[in-house]
Amino acid sequence: MSDRRSEIWSRIKDNVTIKPGPLETPCWLWNGTHSGTGRGGGYPRMKLGGQTVAVHRVTATHVYGFIPGKKQLDHLCRNRMCVNPDHTEIVTHKVNQKRRDQARCEEVQP
Repeated sequence: MSDRRSEIWSRIKDNVTIKPGPLETPCWLWNGTHSGTGRGGGYPRMKLGGQTVAVHRVTATHVYGFIPGKKQLDHLCRNRMCVNPDHTEIVTHKVNQKRRDQARCEEVQP
């Protein structure tokens, strides 16, 4: 692993709290800055090379490689602040929205 990648990975690891989640592996909850509480908010953010980037995308790219432009990451644990790459899956926008809506319905069911 290159020095830059090692430094980035170390910065990420220093800013997470490992907690049990709904999946077999624990959630890595981001303790740093996030994208706020507005529409589309609540995603972890960090500075890299002078730019603000989504931390869950950085960890997924580190493990999976390039994420195509038309694809999104679905948080399988349903926690936006989780940056565990094992808890994300590269999907289309349509699949991501369908899963989100299904999860919301399941929360409402008694």
